[in-house]
Amino acid sequence: MKLFPVICSPDKSKIQPKIMTQLIECVPNFSEGRDMTIIKQITDAIESVEGIKLLDVDPGKATNRTVVTFVGEPELVINAAFLGIKKAAELIDMSKHSGEHPRMGATDVCPLIPIAGITMEETAEWAHKLGEMAGRELDIPFYMYESAATRPERRNLAVVRAGEYEGLPEKLQNAEWKPDYGAAKFNPKAGATAIGARDFLIAYNVNLNTTSVRRANSVAFDVREKGRVKREGGSVTGKIVTDKNGEPVREPGSCKSVKAIGWYIEEYGVAQISMNLTNIKDTPLHRAFEAVHESADRRGMRVTGSELVGLVPLKVMLDAGKYFLRKQKRSVGVSEAEIIKIAVKSLGLDELGAFDPQQKIIEYQLRADRPTPLIEMDLRAFADETASESPAPGGGSVSAYVGALGVSLATMVANLSSHRRVWDDRWEEFGDWAEKGQAIKDELLRLVDEDTNSFNAILTAVRMPKGSDAEKEARADAIEAATRYAIDIPFKVMEVALGGFDIIKAMAEIGNPNSITDAGVGALCARAAVHGAFMNVKVNAGDLKDKKYVKEVLAKGEKMIKAADKAEKAVRKMVEEKVGG
Repeated sequence: MKLFPVICSPDKSKIQPKIMTQLIECVPNFSEGRDMTIIKQITDAIESVEGIKLLDVDPGKATNRTVVTFVGEPELVINAAFLGIKKAAELIDMSKHSGEHPRMGATDVCPLIPIAGITMEETAEWAHKLGEMAGRELDIPFYMYESAATRPERRNLAVVRAGEYEGLPEKLQNAEWKPDYGAAKFNPKAGATAIGARDFLIAYNVNLNTTSVRRANSVAFDVREKGRVKREGGSVTGKIVTDKNGEPVREPGSCKSVKAIGWYIEEYGVAQISMNLTNIKDTPLHRAFEAVHESADRRGMRVTGSELVGLVPLKVMLDAGKYFLRKQKRSVGVSEAEIIKIAVKSLGLDELGAFDPQQKIIEYQLRADRPTPLIEMDLRAFADETASESPAPGGGSVSAYVGALGVSLATMVANLSSHRRVWDDRWEEFGDWAEKGQAIKDELLRLVDEDTNSFNAILTAVRMPKGSDAEKEARADAIEAATRYAIDIPFKVMEVALGGFDIIKAMAEIGNPNSITDAGVGALCARAAVHGAFMNVKVNAGDLKDKKYVKEVLAKGEKMIKAADKAEKAVRKMVEEKVGG
């Protein structure tokens, strides 16, 4: 994903990177999870489309199914998806397929998911373009589901897939089940495929200490949204309760937007609750886990761990880690890596195999294409790079890094205070401060590399051709935009570093008294960050043609300088009074 900075918001105070590229994710499920040579040929076909990023390949032996995840621009994605569907139809014979998971085709489902710069409605249009192309080129029936459905009754994938592969010959003879694209005839080798557009779905399995599918299903019925059929007396053998229309009455489960079944996985020797979390706002991952845990406990079973199928958004893991930290009455203001570690251990995601956040979290996969070389360096390497003959990193990056160190010290004081034994009842108060500090620290670390990027943007603009009048005009516009970018990045550093004084002052006033000098050093660092960044603002402002903008920025900068000086002086006074300086 390429980012083109649109430098200022209407109030000319905040950077607004504009995502020019639309991104969608595609998660096709192929009915082969045992023969890796077949899976590799399918993923090779997908990756043959330049510009596609293959994020994950997750085969399952028991389900005999592989979930593939890739992202890219819409047109590239549907071309890659088409090639994957075509290759699967060539290599997989559904007449010989068996597995634990419901399925109806060699490519069973192929959902498209909006990721960035694109709406669900636009994503559904691309799903139809894929369906039209595949239906025209391949001898396979295609049904559209979820947001791409052509009829209300086809929105639900379970309805579309009812009868599975074995029921297709009869289903295709029914006019009500004419495919949306492709021929209305049975393809014994490839079956049928559902293509859709949907929100991000998490496929999640929770492991139980039982081999009983019946007992696992009892837990699944407790937690899934549609629950179970109500019976008289609450007995599994009781008469089914019906409504006035003769339809069975259902007792809803505890988790909204969750589908779940119980199954036995021979590969692991345990039963699992297999869930699809279709709306993580309704039921977050950790809530689904806890609901299974509570049900299993009531029924005499134990949850031993869980597994994620495919990738998961970063926020899901952070929310889970923070939830379990709060249960322990611990500060949530720790590093992102620590929060994820808590989530992995609490959910038991490493029970059945290693869990690598770099491979399983979608944002981390995408970051691999947008490296941040400076903040990935160790201390010596960063110092050596700064001291080299290269003009970047320079004062702007160092200012951002110094600011990050300053707020890190205050965050440390907050975390130490939250763990102070005599302040056990204040863990949440200090944890909130620490969480704010972590957010400021992370933003300043991001700006370390962003400042160098802004310098490089100027160099790129200056090196543009300037032969023709049109080229000269384009070059001048690019230099102006890059110069404004080089102003707004250090200006942002000033804003963020100044915001760090809130936590620095608070920790000097109410934090662990044994760490008062750490808050003091933090104040010195934050002040240095604001002053250092303002130097970069001023040096780049001299080259900008928009003098009105320059005047506004410099005026705001002077106010921030005074505010930083005042805040640092107040903190230093508190420190000196407490340490007797």
